[in-house]
Amino acid sequence: MLFNSRHFGLFLPPVFMVYWLLPDKFRWLVILASSYYFYMSWNVKYIVLILFTTVISYFAAILIERFNDNKTLKKFILVMTLLSCLGVLFMFKYFNFFSRSFIKLMSLFAIELHPVTLRFLLPVGISFYTFQTLSYVIDVYKSKIRAERHFGYYAAFISFFPQLVAGPIERTNNLLTQIKAHHEFNYVQAAYGLKLMAWGFFKKLIIADCVAVYSDKVFNDVYNYKGFALIIAAFFFTIQIYCDFSGYSDIARGCAKLFGIELMQNFKSPYFSSSIKEFWSRWHISLSTWFRDYVYIPLGGSKVSRSRHYINLMITFIISGLWHGANLTFIIWGAFHGLAQVLEKILVHDPESNNNHALRVFMTFIFCMFSWIFFRANNYKDALYIFTNLFSGITNIKAYFITNGYGCLMIHNFIRLKILFTLLVLAVWDYLSLKHDVIKSLTSHENFIARYSFYFGIITLLILLNSSGSTQFVYFQF
Repeated sequence: MLFNSRHFGLFLPPVFMVYWLLPDKFRWLVILASSYYFYMSWNVKYIVLILFTTVISYFAAILIERFNDNKTLKKFILVMTLLSCLGVLFMFKYFNFFSRSFIKLMSLFAIELHPVTLRFLLPVGISFYTFQTLSYVIDVYKSKIRAERHFGYYAAFISFFPQLVAGPIERTNNLLTQIKAHHEFNYVQAAYGLKLMAWGFFKKLIIADCVAVYSDKVFNDVYNYKGFALIIAAFFFTIQIYCDFSGYSDIARGCAKLFGIELMQNFKSPYFSSSIKEFWSRWHISLSTWFRDYVYIPLGGSKVSRSRHYINLMITFIISGLWHGANLTFIIWGAFHGLAQVLEKILVHDPESNNNHALRVFMTFIFCMFSWIFFRANNYKDALYIFTNLFSGITNIKAYFITNGYGCLMIHNFIRLKILFTLLVLAVWDYLSLKHDVIKSLTSHENFIARYSFYFGIITLLILLNSSGSTQFVYFQF
């Protein structure tokens, strides 16, 4: 069930009404039932997977807490739980990739093996809810939290539908605590949630889906394009993935607010970052902090020798790339960002100083744009073709390079103006968001004209600029 579908529009209102009409002690049932229905709308069979992960991690946490004084048994339970949960993820997401890679490696030594592949459809959200269960079990193991005894509360925490299929990856102390807490309906919170959802839909439907038409056109047939058309596609995908994913996160956070629940903020104007380190403190925050807490710090973090610190960074980002997908392109993308952070630490004394701030923001954006090429390319050969042909024809920059680029993609004047206008709105919004809560500022009770101009403007733009063919969210594939 897509957020941007009629099905979701019919699903959400009755769930919202039943949730608030029922006594507080039964509301977890509404969350659990609606979340399982939401997940089964994708594929009924895969509810077994989320149930398996939930049951295993639930009982494992209780056992870990019960045998807290027996370090050997406690560690054994943790390891078996990690192997079980990650094993499911591996089978569905990575088995075919590693199988093909192993066969190619053996062929280098003249050893021919028959390919062994599994024909499974990747369950939506499996990477997200797996990581959520792992963080819970690890935190219980480290005695940071207590194991939850109420299975219903815990199952609702793992499957909470607004963030189930693409995050944010929530922690126990935030989401589970709120699911168990007493809630009273708050009109201001719910109204804010609807406004946040509207802004998320604007980013997804008006910006991401519009530029996706042209970025997909190029990336799915790269060998028919050269020069400026490739640069446009790279730029458009840079915008697409941000508006698509942050749009989803805004809708998820806004939807959760309707139920009195606050999810963590997943994006903070990342393209205004002045360094790659800062970028990762603003981009997909729930994932980057997860890798920080459960991979980077356990490896030693920065409290080791300088060379070991750099290795820790590279390992963390390579694993992060692999988390995104079973493809060499994602591993290269992760390695690029890891290497960029290492080089920043070696070459830049203070990457977040105010000196040449605008230039550093621009350079960080350019790096991200070109690294997204590996992320989006169907394979590494396509990515290498793009990089080697980005500036083809640049010697005749106006008559051929730019004009031919627009012509190949058939981006007409109206589309250019539409994209330019919406990107201007996005840039202004993100810039203001660096210091202000834009929604709160525009919709405050004291500012009547600004408030209703915001409502009218968002609704008008959604109606007038919405393209007819909305697509599923990019991060659903992970």
